[in-house]
Amino acid sequence: MGTIADQRVGRRSRLPIPPVPTLSRIPRVRIGRPALLWWGWAAALFLLYATVSGRRQALVRTTGYDLGIFEQAVRAYAHLHAPVSPLRGDGFNLLGDHFHPVLAVLAPLYRLFPSPYTLLLAQAALLALAVVPLARQAARVLGRRAAHVVAFGYGLSWGIASAVGFDFHEVCFAVPLVSYALEALARRCWRRAIAWAVPLLLVKEDLGLTLAAIGAYVAWRGPRRLGIATAVTGLVGSALEFKVLMPFFNPAGAYAHAANLAPAHHSLLATLALAPLDAVRPEVKATTLVLVFAPAALIALRSPLALIALPTLGWRMLSTNVFHWGTAFHYTAVLMPVVFAALTDALRPYAADGGPLTRRHVRASLMTVAAVTLALVPSFPLAQIAHRSTWRTNPHVTAARDLLRRIPDGVTVAASNRLVPQLTSRTTVVLFPTFPVRWKLYETDGPIPRPTAQWIAYDRVPPESWPYPRGTWPYPAPRQDQEYALALAKYGYVRVAEADGISLLRRAERASHTR
Repeated sequence: MGTIADQRVGRRSRLPIPPVPTLSRIPRVRIGRPALLWWGWAAALFLLYATVSGRRQALVRTTGYDLGIFEQAVRAYAHLHAPVSPLRGDGFNLLGDHFHPVLAVLAPLYRLFPSPYTLLLAQAALLALAVVPLARQAARVLGRRAAHVVAFGYGLSWGIASAVGFDFHEVCFAVPLVSYALEALARRCWRRAIAWAVPLLLVKEDLGLTLAAIGAYVAWRGPRRLGIATAVTGLVGSALEFKVLMPFFNPAGAYAHAANLAPAHHSLLATLALAPLDAVRPEVKATTLVLVFAPAALIALRSPLALIALPTLGWRMLSTNVFHWGTAFHYTAVLMPVVFAALTDALRPYAADGGPLTRRHVRASLMTVAAVTLALVPSFPLAQIAHRSTWRTNPHVTAARDLLRRIPDGVTVAASNRLVPQLTSRTTVVLFPTFPVRWKLYETDGPIPRPTAQWIAYDRVPPESWPYPRGTWPYPAPRQDQEYALALAKYGYVRVAEADGISLLRRAERASHTR
């Protein structure tokens, strides 16, 4: 209530009292001191992510599967070609592997700076950008100190760290889109939330399910028709990508990863009935489900926004691919904005109450979030920045650089997995020994076709690099050594140089003329 003088002034002037602003009427925050909080975090996280991923590339720790594959696709887009990736198979259009036309956005940048670092820096920027709406919403409803904790928790969360620590993936585009959509949902800006979420259909085929979950949330909390239409759009979009678009682009005419979706039991009815149990066994699945929400100290589970994580968690836990079950790789990155947006939403009623007990509860919750984040950091790749080996160039890396410089630009090369990203920007690269065979992944028992590239770069014992252990991939070391011996004895290659277990071969001129 105003003072008596204020009321008299109001009666004399007969001016209407301005309405109290609702959440949807809160003015947009402009760049200034408050905005420096979230943009400062974004800048700091970008430097952190760029440093970790950049050092991995410099130390020959990145891989052809997947950085090399994505660079070949972006390189093709940059030259106005279809995204064909020789690493994925002869003439393989990468839209037949996963549906991610959003990669074309990087083409102009790559045309100016043709390098794997372009992809890594773009990924670092996109992952860092996602902290802006998360920290901004936290500052709006919980205060500045809470915003710092939310930014710290997201930025150092293991889901983001795992993505940064393993090459480049298209999912980096989805992380800020989901983050901005969740901020809009929390503010009940329904149309803005959907506008941020619809482009998920261009990022990856399964993200239409996330769009559908966002639509279901809008139908529950906001305009019902708009939410239902959004949910239907997401479901239909994913169905078209799975059933029509990816088989169209795939040389084999089918969805490349259909085996991952095979029924777990003899009948569809049994598979559906036992799905809840299959989602938590073996125990690695249950562990991952807990760890997804652990960075928010499980508090995020109090918010209905946490339900938006269900589609991604569902397909991962029910997949037959064991890589989807654990904490490695990039699969959890898109869930981290959901976890921290839900954390802010869960603490919001306590912050609004303003009582001493509720304020204490909010502080204790945020302290727990910070403590869990710190406890998990050493187990995941962002901790590499503090390792001495990250800042030391060992003899193996020096040997690899020296040998690969001898390969001319524009030639074809068959290279070991870790050597591939050192060559994809200036040569046409496939894996040595030949993989995949007839576009089929994970089938390594059959005969291996002879190499046809002009050069071979073979690393006998590549160094250990998270998440892969020390050793060869995709074939066992004896099989790879056998193919290397055949290249010298039977396939017409000669050894050009060798150092620290890395061999450089070139196809003999006589052999090339007789083919």
